[in-house]
Amino acid sequence: MTQATARPEGLSAYIAVTAAYWAFMLTDGALRMLVLLHFHTLGFSPVQLAYLFVLYEIAGMVTNLAAGWIAARFGLTSTLYAGLGIQVLALLALTQLDPDWAIGLSVAFVMVVQGASGVAKDLAKMSSKSAVKLLAPTTGGGLFRWVAMLTGSKNAVKGLGFLLGAALLALIGFTGAVLGMAAILALILVAVLLAMPPGLPKGRKGAKFSEVFSKSPNVNWLSAARVFLFGARDVWFVVGIPIYFYAVLSDGSEAGNRAAFFLIGTFMAVWVILYGAVQAGAPRLLRAAARPESDLVTAARGWAWTLAAIPAALTAAALMASGPQPWLTVTLVIGLLVFGAVFAVNSSLHSYLILAFTQSERVTMDVGFYYMANAGGRLAGTVLSGLTYQLGGLPLMLGTATAMVAASALASGRLDPALDQERPAT
Repeated sequence: MTQATARPEGLSAYIAVTAAYWAFMLTDGALRMLVLLHFHTLGFSPVQLAYLFVLYEIAGMVTNLAAGWIAARFGLTSTLYAGLGIQVLALLALTQLDPDWAIGLSVAFVMVVQGASGVAKDLAKMSSKSAVKLLAPTTGGGLFRWVAMLTGSKNAVKGLGFLLGAALLALIGFTGAVLGMAAILALILVAVLLAMPPGLPKGRKGAKFSEVFSKSPNVNWLSAARVFLFGARDVWFVVGIPIYFYAVLSDGSEAGNRAAFFLIGTFMAVWVILYGAVQAGAPRLLRAAARPESDLVTAARGWAWTLAAIPAALTAAALMASGPQPWLTVTLVIGLLVFGAVFAVNSSLHSYLILAFTQSERVTMDVGFYYMANAGGRLAGTVLSGLTYQLGGLPLMLGTATAMVAASALASGRLDPALDQERPAT
C-alpha cells in the first residue's frame, strides 16, 4: 500500500491539529458529564437522559458524511475551525437553559444544543484523523504510531474532561462551568487560527458528494464492525453505569450528591484515560512495525472475540446478584477497566486500518463514512443504554453489550487483507 509522503512541515501541522483536538475533547468530555449529572439531579429518568444525547449522535452521522466532502472541497483546516467555533456557540447556548422550564421543553432544548455539539465534534474528529494519513511518516510503522498517539492522547484528555465536568458541577454549578469552558475554547480557537502552520491540503473543486459512499469492501466491513464496537461501549457507558453508581454512592443529601459526582467523574475519567493510554501504546503491544498488514487484520478479529468475553462475565455476575451489592460494584469497576483496556486495542486497530485501507486522494471521504458508522453505533448504544437499564437493569444492559461485541467480531471476520486496496479513486 502507498501513503502520502510526509511533508517537511508535517510534524508542526500534526502538533497544531492535535492541540486543537485536545482542547475540543476536554470540553466535550466535561460537557457530557455536566449534562448527565445535572439533569439526573433534576429528576430525569434514564430514558430521558438518553434522549439528551440522541440528537448528538444523529448529528454526528449526518455530519461525518457531509464533512468528508466539505473537507475534500474546502480543505481540512476549514472543517477543524468550524468544529471549534460551533462548540463555543453550543456551550454559550446551553447557559440559556431555564431551570423553571417544563421537562419536555428542557429535553428538547438540550437535545438541539447537543446536536450542535455533535456536529462540532465530528467536524473536528474527521479533520484530525484525516490529517494523520496525509502528514504521517511513510516508513517504520509511522502511520500506526501517529494515529495511535493522536487517538490515545485525545481519549486521555477526554477522560480528564469527565473529571473536570464533575468537579466544576460540584464547585461552581452548571452555568458557571459551561461559561468558563466556552471562554477557554474561544481563546484556543483564536490561537489556532493565528498559529496553524502550512501542511494540510486546501481542497479540490471537483470533489463530488457521491464520493463519500465507499466502494471498498474492507472499508464497508470495517465500518460495520465499528458500529457494533462503539454501540457495545455506549450501551453501558452513557447512562446505565453512571446512574447505577449514583444510586450506590449517593445518600440523597447535598454533600452525598457532591461526593457521588466526584467519584463517578473519577471513575469515568480513569476509564477513558486508561483507554487512551492503551490506545497510544497499541503499536508497541501489537509489534505493528514488524508485522504485515494481513497480521493486523487477523489480530482485529481475535481481539474482538476476547473483548466479548468480558461483558459476558459481567452479565453473569449481575444475574447472580439480587441487587446493588458491594461485591458487584467492585466487580463492575474491575471488569469495566479490563474492558476498557481490551476495547482500546480493538479501537486502535480500527483507527489504523481505516487509514491503511483508504487512499490519500479520498481519505476524508472514507474517514467520514467510517465515523458516520461510528456515530451510528454510538446512537444505538445511547438509546439502548437508557432503555435496557430501565427495562432490565444491569443484566439486560450488559447482555446487550455482549451481543454487540460479538456482532463486531463477526464483521471483522469479513475483512480481507488480500483485497486490492489501491484501485483508482472514484
